[in-house]
Amino acid sequence: MGLIHIELFATLDMVGQAPGGPAEDPEGGFPFGGWQAPLLDDVVGAQIAAAYEGTDALLLGRRTYDIFAAYWPHQEGGEDDGIATLFNKVPKYVASRGAPELSWAGSTQLGPDLAGAVREIGDRHEHVKVVGSLDLVQTLLREKLFDRLDLWVHPIVLGVGKKVFDGGAVPTSITLLEPPIASSTGTVYLRYGLAEGTPETGDMAAPGRGVGRGD
Repeated sequence: MGLIHIELFATLDMVGQAPGGPAEDPEGGFPFGGWQAPLLDDVVGAQIAAAYEGTDALLLGRRTYDIFAAYWPHQEGGEDDGIATLFNKVPKYVASRGAPELSWAGSTQLGPDLAGAVREIGDRHEHVKVVGSLDLVQTLLREKLFDRLDLWVHPIVLGVGKKVFDGGAVPTSITLLEPPIASSTGTVYLRYGLAEGTPETGDMAAPGRGVGRGD
């Protein structure tokens, strides 16, 4: 069985809306589209490229699919040739309740049973990458239909915008798979894996912990 990887860029207050540009997702009058661009550096670029290595399928929401389909088919031979060649080659699975025009070669719309379709994709491919697609991510988080969560946390606070865990959060245990990596701009890369069970609780004032309540 393959792995479902979620790839997300977020701010310190976990806003994940429109990191790439002003027109990416202006829903709700979001005023900070493109907030990621000033924080990119070679370290982050190398991490992103490495994260896509081995990808053999993409799982995308409708909005992200439309953005990618308008961009990546025209980038082979250019500065982003490596990722463009990969994205254009692998199958693309699109989660949408509507009737999207799937003009990008290798694209397939998923049926209404999203959970079943995601599990089937995971059985069919070794490394499935979910990029952006916040609405889809909410469902994957809520249903625990993911195996890896790659999170780039950027050192800014926006206060508005769609959040990574907005409406999709359920009690979930995750584990850090490798040490965090920080870029020169202060962006921190965190790679998590889904763990069994739900978060445990305790009492920091319990005997032997040496921590008082402070009241």
